[in-house]
Amino acid sequence: MIIPAIDLIDGSVVRLYQGDYEQKTKYEFDPVDVVNDYADQGATWLHIVDLTGAKDTSKRQLTLIKSMVDTKRMQFQAGGGIRSEEEVAQLLDIGVSRVVIGSLAVKQPELVKSWVTKYGAEHIVLALDINISENGEKLIATHGWQENSGVALEDLLNDFASVGATHVLCTDISRDGTLQGANVELYEEMSARFPNVSWQASGGIGSLNDISALKPTNVGGVILGRALLEGKFTVKEAIACWQNA
Repeated sequence: MIIPAIDLIDGSVVRLYQGDYEQKTKYEFDPVDVVNDYADQGATWLHIVDLTGAKDTSKRQLTLIKSMVDTKRMQFQAGGGIRSEEEVAQLLDIGVSRVVIGSLAVKQPELVKSWVTKYGAEHIVLALDINISENGEKLIATHGWQENSGVALEDLLNDFASVGATHVLCTDISRDGTLQGANVELYEEMSARFPNVSWQASGGIGSLNDISALKPTNVGGVILGRALLEGKFTVKEAIACWQNA
């Protein structure tokens, strides 16, 4: 499945390079217009990152996100620095289908596991951003990639398997925003090791060939951000590419 993604700061669609707020590109698109455009092209899901809310939870862009959800044009998964159950409940209450949880899954796994149990595995996505070391260790980075947790991807997934965690959005940080192709080997290996997980591939996808290359990995979703915003290809083209790969 193709999942377009948009990052939001103060009501605007933006793109950060390598997670850096100082290196952002602002696009002159209205977020609700983007929803309608992507839906017209056949998208059934949208991935929303609330970067304002990630920096300051008191400024979470719930009104904007609700206006996007209220279009009823597709389903939404949303996140960005989720730190409390209240925030999970707020997003689900306004109609978001899945809440995306990143750093907290690493910092407070027991808490996040309790949410998976309470709200259901279908409604929680673990967003795990990894740095791959020279010897191949997949170490999860946290807090907007500022910190290396020292926790291996496989260890965290084994832990969350106990509550049936189903959706994992995994980003190879070295590829993010580069448009140089996804880490196909990573997703091949992880899909084989954790077949019960629906993997979402993210980072580096810059061409239709990059999308085709992911089809044999058995990932459940392909997250597309910068490439769509910069017109490398359209949502419609991406969906056709995925279906025909």
